[in-house]
Amino acid sequence: MNTQTAQFPSLESIYDAAECLRGVAYHTPLMENLILSERYEANIFLKREDLQIVRSYKIRGAYNKMSKLSKEALDKGVVCASAGNHAQGMAYACHKMKVKGTVFMPTTTPNQKIKSVKMFGREHIDIQLVGDTYDDASNAAKIYCEEQNATYVHPFDDMDVIAGQGTVGLEIFKDADVKIDYILLAIGGGGVAAGTSTVFKQLSPHTKIIGIEPQGAPSMKVSINAGHVVELETIDKFVDGAAVKRVGDKTFEICKQTLDDIIEVPEGKVCTTILELYNESAIVAEPAGALTIAALDFLKEEIKGKNVVCLVSGGNNDITRTEEIKERSLLYEGLKHYFIIRFPQRAGALKNFLNNVLGENDDITHFEYQKKTNRESGPVLLGIELKYREDFEPLLTRMEENKIQYQLLNEKPDLFTFLI
Repeated sequence: MNTQTAQFPSLESIYDAAECLRGVAYHTPLMENLILSERYEANIFLKREDLQIVRSYKIRGAYNKMSKLSKEALDKGVVCASAGNHAQGMAYACHKMKVKGTVFMPTTTPNQKIKSVKMFGREHIDIQLVGDTYDDASNAAKIYCEEQNATYVHPFDDMDVIAGQGTVGLEIFKDADVKIDYILLAIGGGGVAAGTSTVFKQLSPHTKIIGIEPQGAPSMKVSINAGHVVELETIDKFVDGAAVKRVGDKTFEICKQTLDDIIEVPEGKVCTTILELYNESAIVAEPAGALTIAALDFLKEEIKGKNVVCLVSGGNNDITRTEEIKERSLLYEGLKHYFIIRFPQRAGALKNFLNNVLGENDDITHFEYQKKTNRESGPVLLGIELKYREDFEPLLTRMEENKIQYQLLNEKPDLFTFLI
């Protein structure tokens, strides 16, 4: 692969970016995780960008881009759109360089990220909350740039940004004292995947490079399969750091040539991984930061005995999302089920359910009863949490045996979303 062409950042430009970032961005550790290594019978190393100064790798690309701008351009101000992490990176860069910046973020951005942008940028940053997605914020930011004659600092589709993100790859290659067989990179717009894969294709061509996307926003995989950039009509915004409708034109051109495979990970699996990382390894990972580790389950046979690096791309998780994360995890793992149950309108109906249907380890976590005028039955919205996935079929069997009229909501996403 010739990375000196116009559509690839040169390796020299990535080395230059590393020099530019010296004293600005942390050289984050590459750490073996013994729990994951034992679980997958492989040597699993985590590149801890969650420990970066802005708790994600985004400072690398933002600062490198801004360092290439003229004083005249900087005096007119810089603008970006972001789901949160790029905004924090640019905000910190603005503070370090004493440059005025305007950040456009979706209205759905977690409050923790909004506060962090203010903290890192201080008086140098103005925040505008626009639209429901990153793409909405991006469109508004570009219009603002034209009106104010400011410079747009793209979160991923810019060669200087890609080169900055590529310094992640340089650090991994430098710090690894073993041959890296696999490297797993989260993909949102594709900046860090494009930059890091460029490094590895030249310095470690034997390494298999796997891109990881959330199942609800597989924009890079869809585009590569189509042979051109495709804008998705709808996305699941839960993995906010990696949920974009459209990847970059430049990142697409790079990734389609450098990635060996792309894996989609269900959002529920990401939630399970977030909780495991916190409970087992005391790692606070945001949804996008947990993507690569969540993907290990889908590679477990292939990676046995191999040296695997997972990029933990960010740790900007909002603690107020914990209940949602737990809920999504339980649903994905088959441990939580919601039913509409029509109990007979007679004394003892609920007691019969508790004594003869509910299992010893089953727990009712949601109960919403509304007595209707129907004299024969009354509907109840019931949430049941199981201890083991295997307990689900016996629960349904007991319902059938006791002639319980029920409707399982987990299998009806529209109704589930409306009621739950």
